[in-house]
Amino acid sequence: MTDSWATSGVDLHLEIRGPGGLRAGLMDALREAVRTGRLTPGTRLPSSRTLAADLGVARNTVADAYAELVAEGWLTARQGSGTRVARRATPRTPAVAHATSGPLPWQRTAPAGRDARRVRPLHTLHPGTPDLGSFPRADWLKAARRALTAAPHEAFGYGDPRGRPELRTVLADYLARARGVHADPDRIVICSGFAHGLMLLGPVLHARRVRDIAVESYGLDHHWRLLHDAGLRTPPLPLDGHGTRTEELARGTGRPGAVLLTPAHQFPLGGTLHRERRAAAVDWARATGGLVLEDDYDGEFRYDRKAVGALQGLDPEHVVYLGTASKSLAPGLRLAWMVLPRHLVPDVLAAKGDIDWVSSSLDQLTLAEFITSGAYDRHVRTMRLRYRRRRDQLVAAVAERAPGVRVSGIAAGLHAVLELPTGTERSALRAAAMQDLALQGLDSFRHPDVPRGAGGTVADGLVVGYATPTDSAWKGALDALCRALP
Repeated sequence: MTDSWATSGVDLHLEIRGPGGLRAGLMDALREAVRTGRLTPGTRLPSSRTLAADLGVARNTVADAYAELVAEGWLTARQGSGTRVARRATPRTPAVAHATSGPLPWQRTAPAGRDARRVRPLHTLHPGTPDLGSFPRADWLKAARRALTAAPHEAFGYGDPRGRPELRTVLADYLARARGVHADPDRIVICSGFAHGLMLLGPVLHARRVRDIAVESYGLDHHWRLLHDAGLRTPPLPLDGHGTRTEELARGTGRPGAVLLTPAHQFPLGGTLHRERRAAAVDWARATGGLVLEDDYDGEFRYDRKAVGALQGLDPEHVVYLGTASKSLAPGLRLAWMVLPRHLVPDVLAAKGDIDWVSSSLDQLTLAEFITSGAYDRHVRTMRLRYRRRRDQLVAAVAERAPGVRVSGIAAGLHAVLELPTGTERSALRAAAMQDLALQGLDSFRHPDVPRGAGGTVADGLVVGYATPTDSAWKGALDALCRALP
């Protein structure tokens, strides 16, 4: 007997068959629906009366089937809560370590015999994500209430494509105070993340006859692809112990029209750009009319000394400053900002369009209130202490349990590079997978035109995001990492 039913927004196709009768067939069908994930844990099932009517069977048949499945642990039944799928543990599969770019570990398809749900690893130490469990929910909610109460009616319209003036005004003051950025609100454009900023800048640069934008030898391939999509080539600059060799901008034959840098904390290698290299980049931009795109992705988090100021402060008319709340608060907010040279503002706004379709006005107003109230500074200070402790714990654990491995880079940010003995990166990633630990090797961040270990860089390493786990998961993740190290 085959029929379809829907309840509580869930559609499920049940096949009741087999020689054991209706009750046994219904039980088998429900078990299979739970086992394959079509009925997920916590799903409320229809009442026995409703399901019996849908299937055209006696109510007692459904009630008896429910009762037996409750006894077996497949379902739960509570007065006033109805019958629900039990929150049973589901088997995990080991995380797949990635030596090259590709789907994240929780984006893998489950193995045959299960449905196509995605499987998360037990531990994740991917870089680039803060501790999401530490998002300041209570303070954010207070700021949202105050912002919503004070919001003018026009804030709920389409608004200025540059973003809400309240947030741009607050950001101009904050960035000047905290990062040494020279800006006024009219030169700030709110976007939904650093990648969105690149999506806007790429076509603008191409329209200005820029064909090459130099990049660092190690970085995010997603950013390089966005630039390629805009018709730009991304020749890599060499690097050494002082960071990216920006003096090569003036010597190179490719004559790039722009350069993308992470000067405060190179991603992922973790160094800071030497002061002479900073000056060389700005001198090149002035001499050629080029642009420096400054990715200040985690500039608030320096632990051993005061953070170096933004490169933009050296020449606001030749540096585009890009910042984001993704590391300091949460990437899910989709709030970032560009501080543009004045001559770029009209072109970027034209690329963005007349309707700001990516950043909620209420979220912008909330962030403005969050910064104005001092809650943002308090949160950053709290997280700075927490991440510093985690980095210290990482360094101590590696020194004790894997003395052949060195933690490199400055004491800053949300990640560190573990330098491995030559030829051991892939074996370390395999060992991490056996520990159900999601890790990324340094090689996955290497530009395709750069040989392994070029310019004296680390040939084998792991990029460890120590900010990613919650406090309760951190110790387990650190133990798993140490067990995977050579």
